[in-house]
Amino acid sequence: MYFLTEDIVFPPVSETLPEGILAIGGDLKPARLLLAYQSGIFPWYSEDEPIVWWSPDPRMVLFPEDLKISKSMKQLLRRETFSVTYNTAFEQVIRACALIHRPGQEDTWITTEMEEAYIELYKMGHITSVEVWRDHMLVGGVYGVNLGHVFCGESMFAFESNASKFGFIHLVQRLKDNGCQIIDCQMHTNHLASLGAYEVPREVFLSYL
Repeated sequence: MYFLTEDIVFPPVSETLPEGILAIGGDLKPARLLLAYQSGIFPWYSEDEPIVWWSPDPRMVLFPEDLKISKSMKQLLRRETFSVTYNTAFEQVIRACALIHRPGQEDTWITTEMEEAYIELYKMGHITSVEVWRDHMLVGGVYGVNLGHVFCGESMFAFESNASKFGFIHLVQRLKDNGCQIIDCQMHTNHLASLGAYEVPREVFLSYL
């Protein structure tokens, strides 16, 4: 187990523990966060814990060309059930992601410290935020760290059924058009698998970085 200091450096991801933990400690300054994402590492911890840095193997990813859109979602997209914007309400999106209840999860991993750090990254132009609206009300959203050829998805939320999927599909299509090669989904969930994501060896993901 590695304990980080003030130096902006991480150990090799080959030193990651079997459960996916690489290091503990450090801070969430922009330089460290960007180095982390560029190295296949991300922070994930609870409010009462020190910062925990992860690099799981295997890695859940989505190749944009593998995106799966169900028949029901295709109908929603054709009807333009929701409207989608980009980078217009990031602070609302990350706050909603932090507050929304998730089954099987007692509290949020988006701590106050995390929220402030990602807002700073957003202001520096490193975050892409997707906002989903119905009748001028924010009903869903997605955000992540955008490295250009790699998009590192962080979180999504929905106040209405399918709102987050609607935004995610729009985002994937936009990323594909902009030359993004792979979307980092970090860890397996059934929701992401239903959209076409699957696990690959960490080395495969790192090759894209």
